[in-house]
Amino acid sequence: MMKLGILFSGGKDSTLALHRAAESHEIACLITVVSENPASFMFHTPNIDLTGLQAEALGVPLVRVTTKGEKETELADLQRAITAAKETYGIEGVVTGAVRSTYQAARVQRICHVLGLWCFNPLWLKDQVVLLREVVSEGYDVIISGVAAEGVSSLLGEKIVPKTVDVLERLAETARINPAGEGGEFESTVLDAPLFKKRIGLVRVKKEEEAHAGVLRIEEARLVEK
Repeated sequence: MMKLGILFSGGKDSTLALHRAAESHEIACLITVVSENPASFMFHTPNIDLTGLQAEALGVPLVRVTTKGEKETELADLQRAITAAKETYGIEGVVTGAVRSTYQAARVQRICHVLGLWCFNPLWLKDQVVLLREVVSEGYDVIISGVAAEGVSSLLGEKIVPKTVDVLERLAETARINPAGEGGEFESTVLDAPLFKKRIGLVRVKKEEEAHAGVLRIEEARLVEK
């Protein structure tokens, strides 16, 4: 068993990766990089501030750093965050939710190599539709909080349920989208998951839409007993 830090965006992939890692290892902390650049190459941005509430729901400490989100230079900020997690919580490895993105996976692996840490990618190369169905069948409560592709835009604010997965699977075939959203087609936010001790209740949200893109901004949320 190793002590691991989770690169955590609050979306479905990093949350699922956390749960897979927790099956065999100790989760010492979450690591969140908050980018000021909404078009960051590395980091999820919609509702990233909710990770504090998600960490509280999980009962796991959070290491949080900010970055300007400039290509490549943002990696120095990621290394700073992982270094802080290593020094504060004694992590021996880092978990990512990467599924197909070699851009992200390779850069995290490089940082881990420099810091002498194991890089664990439990979702790597898994069938993306199968992963979506696992999220549904295992009881995750996930909403689509960002969209940036034709066809997917109508799903903004919707929960990922069997019907949603069917739509994404169909769009993968007809519109060539990445069904897991790793091409930036959509972003997700997790409101509840098996390891959450409390769930997140939405108090006030706001949709911001333009053409085929949009964001569901969570303006107020609170923890609710399960």
